[in-house]
Amino acid sequence: MTTTVRESAAADGGVHDLAVRTTGLRMRYGQRDVLDGLDLEIRRGELFGLLGPNGAGKSTTIEILEGYRRRSAGEVEVLGQDPERDDPSWRARIGIVLQSSRDHGRWRVGELLDHFAGYYAEPFDPAELLRTVGLSAQADQQTAKLSGGQRRRLDVAMGIIGRPELLFLDEPTTGFDPEARRDFHELIRGLRDVGGMTIVLTTHDMTEAQQLSDRIGILQAGRLTAVGTLDELAAAARARSEVRWTDHDGSPRRQLTADPSHAVWELHQQYGGPIPGLEVRRPTLEDTYLGMVSADLAESTANATATATATAIRTETP
Repeated sequence: MTTTVRESAAADGGVHDLAVRTTGLRMRYGQRDVLDGLDLEIRRGELFGLLGPNGAGKSTTIEILEGYRRRSAGEVEVLGQDPERDDPSWRARIGIVLQSSRDHGRWRVGELLDHFAGYYAEPFDPAELLRTVGLSAQADQQTAKLSGGQRRRLDVAMGIIGRPELLFLDEPTTGFDPEARRDFHELIRGLRDVGGMTIVLTTHDMTEAQQLSDRIGILQAGRLTAVGTLDELAAAARARSEVRWTDHDGSPRRQLTADPSHAVWELHQQYGGPIPGLEVRRPTLEDTYLGMVSADLAESTANATATATATAIRTETP
């Protein structure tokens, strides 16, 4: 049986199987800490979703990992190297797909990929890559005339033309219609599962993160407050499933529970057979994320209030 890159990395779990590692990462602008001691590990071959509210430090983190921004303090390793080193051979191992890209409008699709392939030692064959991303029919078309979904596919092709080991995706499906989003997700899954590529995804689309990510990290106020699979995050947030059914008299019933399987088993014993109108709704990533963000916000507010109160008391004390 063939062992995939993802399975190998998960089994080993050593430092050499990490695509990204940060320890005590800090970034300060003036008197404000955007990143406040960020510790992060991303395994080789996994798709890692990085989530967080605006201003949490996601963009700053990604720019540091890509080598486009110098950190204030801490240690960073990306593919075994400090990204602050100006190393063209290391940079060729990184792929980047930005949130929005509208340049090279007069270039034809095939010509543009041929041009970019020339910058790498062992690039993908441009024609083969166009087939992979579903743009073979647009090879002779100017990029400015592509649809939004087609342009996004081209962005991915340009990001992976050099066969990167690590791909950064920033809000990849913004503005996509449902069909284009589904096709794009299939493409990303193929890159991860077949090619063994490590992918870091930043998105505000909770459904997208839930469908694609092997693990998810939640970044708040410059710190990683939670990391894990969806089930692990839901357990950490004590998010409960909802069990719904119809009672004997026809009235709707619902129960919130941390163990929906046991709740359904009890209902089965109670009804002696099929349970009318049974529905089990497990917590989504959005439920878990919003619960964690709200809890942390409430804690931060309470701490700030306590600090302000203590300061006022000290100030007023003779």
